[in-house]
Amino acid sequence: MIPYNKPFIIGKELEYIRQAVESGKISGDGKFSKLCQSLLEKRFGYGKVLLTSSCTDALEMCGILLNISEDDEVIMPSFTFVSTANAFILRGAKIVFADIRPDTLNIDESKIEALITPKTKALVIVHYAGVSCNMEKISAITEKHSIALVEDAALAIDSYYKGKALGSFGQLSTLSFHETKNIIAGEGGALIINDPQYFERAEIIREKGTNRAKLFRGEINKYEWVDIGSSYLPSEIIAAFLYAQLENMDTVIKKRISLWNLYFQKLKPLQELSVITLPILSEGSTMNGQLFYLLCNNEKDRNNLLDFLNQQKIKAVFHYLPLHLSPFYINKHDGRSLPVTESTSGRLIRLPLFYEMKDDEQNYIISKIFDFFNINH
Repeated sequence: MIPYNKPFIIGKELEYIRQAVESGKISGDGKFSKLCQSLLEKRFGYGKVLLTSSCTDALEMCGILLNISEDDEVIMPSFTFVSTANAFILRGAKIVFADIRPDTLNIDESKIEALITPKTKALVIVHYAGVSCNMEKISAITEKHSIALVEDAALAIDSYYKGKALGSFGQLSTLSFHETKNIIAGEGGALIINDPQYFERAEIIREKGTNRAKLFRGEINKYEWVDIGSSYLPSEIIAAFLYAQLENMDTVIKKRISLWNLYFQKLKPLQELSVITLPILSEGSTMNGQLFYLLCNNEKDRNNLLDFLNQQKIKAVFHYLPLHLSPFYINKHDGRSLPVTESTSGRLIRLPLFYEMKDDEQNYIISKIFDFFNINH
């Protein structure tokens, strides 16, 4: 079976884990956490980076930092992973789901303003497949209406919009280092804080609501419980593994982009025959090779293709199920149809793409897709 994803070691992951253990400290915020944070800040121009146990944790911290509470409304796409919404549901917010664009599958910026009310506290955007939303128009909307902008950049490390790194536009942003992402640590994430007003409180929330970070820096002689918070720090084991991955980011992403490009070029004849639709890059956006998807013409074709690929020992997958139609939220949703989201969800397939993928594996997958459509390759 060709897996959808495969974790990998590329550098000094095991050596750095050994160093962390031998240092006598493997709880959070040690040497490797600080190295990861510094590398991300310097490379991408982020204001401040704090490693977290997951991107989900980072999103939950966003909800706390923005003082999201009952009666607040948060706008976001329905076409996203449940963590994007859960983080704000946990604060009592009402989620107002927006439809997506049919080309990039990102939030449709032309639909946002109609959803803004006096109760709107934040707009959360998702850069699907590492391809940027229209940041010029989105930033203008949030500034005009004085609402917070949060970037869920879980899929978007080392992707850019007009030369500026994704994750650097929002007041708050998040990254994921889950094993399915470009740069991995098993689990793991990061909170990016671009608005200095949130720097100090973010540290406190991440340390269970205490000012312990100040104690470790020698700024106070004892730490106290000063705010709400939780334990959002990853261990030094995770950070050590992650630092080795970050050191090799250019190599990893170059390889993934190469794999992405090969899929695109070799499957293009099927798009020209109108049996599938391939990904589209938005104007001004780069692509980081995070994932490769295709859209079938209808849900029946999609399901049959998935079954066929599985029979050929190829693990392809689909996602996302629309959050506004989920069992948990369907009765809380305002009843609007989100036609692009609903259509896309039923037609999308994600193909295997991982760092150690071999040429013959990828060519086999491509040939089987042609076989399914009974088209000579």
